[in-house]
Amino acid sequence: MFLTISTTGSPERPATDLGYLLHKHPGKTQAFSTSHGTAHVFYPEATEQRCTAALLLEVDPVALVRRGQGKGRGGAPDAALAQYVNDRPYAASSLLAVALSGVFRSALKGQCAVRPELPEQARPLRVEIPALPARGGAELVHRLFDPLGWDLVRAEPVPLDERFPEWGDSRYVRLVLEGNLRLADALRQLYVLLPVLDDAKHYWIAPDEVDKLLRAGDGWLAAHPENGLISSRYLARHKRLTQDALERLELVRLAEADGSEVEELDNAVDESRDTEERPVPLAVQRRDAILAALRGAGAQRVLDLGCGQGQLVQALLKDPAYSEIVGMDVSVRALNLAAKRLRLERMGERQSARVRLLQGSLAYTDKRLAGYDAAVLSEVIEHLDPERLPALEYAVFGAARPRTVLVTTPNVEYNVRWESLPAGQVRHGDHRFEWTREEFRAWAGAVAERHGYAVGFVPVGDDDPEVGPPTQMAVFTQTDTDTTATTDTTDTTTETPKEGEAA
Repeated sequence: MFLTISTTGSPERPATDLGYLLHKHPGKTQAFSTSHGTAHVFYPEATEQRCTAALLLEVDPVALVRRGQGKGRGGAPDAALAQYVNDRPYAASSLLAVALSGVFRSALKGQCAVRPELPEQARPLRVEIPALPARGGAELVHRLFDPLGWDLVRAEPVPLDERFPEWGDSRYVRLVLEGNLRLADALRQLYVLLPVLDDAKHYWIAPDEVDKLLRAGDGWLAAHPENGLISSRYLARHKRLTQDALERLELVRLAEADGSEVEELDNAVDESRDTEERPVPLAVQRRDAILAALRGAGAQRVLDLGCGQGQLVQALLKDPAYSEIVGMDVSVRALNLAAKRLRLERMGERQSARVRLLQGSLAYTDKRLAGYDAAVLSEVIEHLDPERLPALEYAVFGAARPRTVLVTTPNVEYNVRWESLPAGQVRHGDHRFEWTREEFRAWAGAVAERHGYAVGFVPVGDDDPEVGPPTQMAVFTQTDTDTTATTDTTDTTTETPKEGEAA
């Protein structure tokens, strides 16, 4: 199988810089051993004006069969004689993708020790693959490569036999890509999309393949319109691994839309300890206060927005009065821990029908949240930057519009009663603010007035006569008879399946 990468240049930016980027000298022919044969790198042309690097992979058919445990196509035979007659030595596939990764490892990472400025420079590139299996045809090739910034994507079908045109085209195409891209970006795209187009892999798919996919897809896969198909095919249609990849890609997309880092959004879980607030009795009192307010409101369908590890969802499930319980959080890790806490994989059918876990951000409207009796935001708002609160306000009170909304947040005045808390510090390192009782009442009153709610306040914990309770809760009750959720909402999140469920 064969691949060429060409570029053009000038005396100021010679095309032979391609040799620095690939870490392969244009004046030499080099060979590298792979698990299924030998990869050769050479330069058919190398001048200041034009330089072409070629990768030729010679596949050892015997090694391929042995490593594929006799299954011909590396574990996916097309027919009974596949191990004897197949296209693996000739058509670009995951074998070529692995060779790319091994031979051009530094280029894939965007590293060049000698000329560190080169990897960040976009340059005119032409990539050509004479024989590329494309299960989905030329149309799928365009769907995969057109959104990636190439000026030209040409996928010419290869006829089954030129002497017999009536036989039609084969499933192979001659691929040509032209555009002004960074070399690392082009190589990463090829590393992912070659096995996707072939729709087969020659090696066993393990969970670490998800990490490989996300590393190679950094910067382009999360926003790709076909990221679901790409993830499924790259991971050999393993449903659990595909779901994991899509959840993590969604988190990347949310972080990019929010202008923040993934780690900032996915920080709801401290893996070194349970995130249950200390002291535990206050956390219990807070849940009891929430449950009492929900019972008083007569709620049956409840949203736990920012559900964390699912403590409140677990408490709601114990009461048959709640017919539908939805926990939503932006953190995939928190949702996974919530699923384990709830033992979703062992839950009976009737019980599991009452609960769902969703990934999503309260910075965006979400049509799935409309029409519920009540929504709970327990210790959530203080984790947002103050300038993001209007977006949360609109998403919950303006678009979703549950009949009852419960919001709890720390009372900063009570912090002086925590002997272990240094003066002037907030209770959790991720808290962006903590309000006084007056500040919380002012915010809640303004929200209620803008969106047609009445609001009352309930102390949670011991109500100190000087500094008030440790936690304050606002109970919003809808007074506006128009309960229609705001239109033009955008479904920005994905549902996290219960463990054991098909994705």
